[in-house]
Amino acid sequence: MAKIVFALNQSLDGFVDHDHPAFQPDPVLFRHFIDDVRGLAGSLYGRRMYETMRYWDGDHFEWDAPEREYAAAWQSKPKWVVSRTLKSVGPNASLIEGDLAAAIRGLKAQHEGEIEVAGPELAHSLTELGLVDEYRLYLHPVVLGHGKPFFAGPRPPLRLVASDRIGEKVIRLTYVPA
Repeated sequence: MAKIVFALNQSLDGFVDHDHPAFQPDPVLFRHFIDDVRGLAGSLYGRRMYETMRYWDGDHFEWDAPEREYAAAWQSKPKWVVSRTLKSVGPNASLIEGDLAAAIRGLKAQHEGEIEVAGPELAHSLTELGLVDEYRLYLHPVVLGHGKPFFAGPRPPLRLVASDRIGEKVIRLTYVPA
């Protein structure tokens, strides 16, 4: 049975902003993300995060070798997109419509390994349904002061199970529901 893991970069004050320069990974953190994607059973996205990640479906001449490696890993993995507005999705992606809880339980039953969910709103919905098995917060040493919070609703009771330094600046905190 697959495990649903919510993993996302976060500022010290609890916000996510993928366009902020402070979240640009150093080479060690980027290597970590490449290896992470390679090991996934797949990725689960809401519409906005999926549209952001579609960047990796392309082939950009300016990419260096690690970026090409990340894109190849991302493209090779199945993606599931939860959306009420999208009518179609790109390569190696499937649209999830209808009963979210049943669809995610089905994914968990059909797959082994980790399915990573990205996006605070979708993670919040899955948390409310009791379907997130693990939370990974990649803490960056920046205070944004505003923006989209990592937890889109009340934080569930959590228990810390691991902390890892990744690269020069980032600490990953891993929690499970308490």
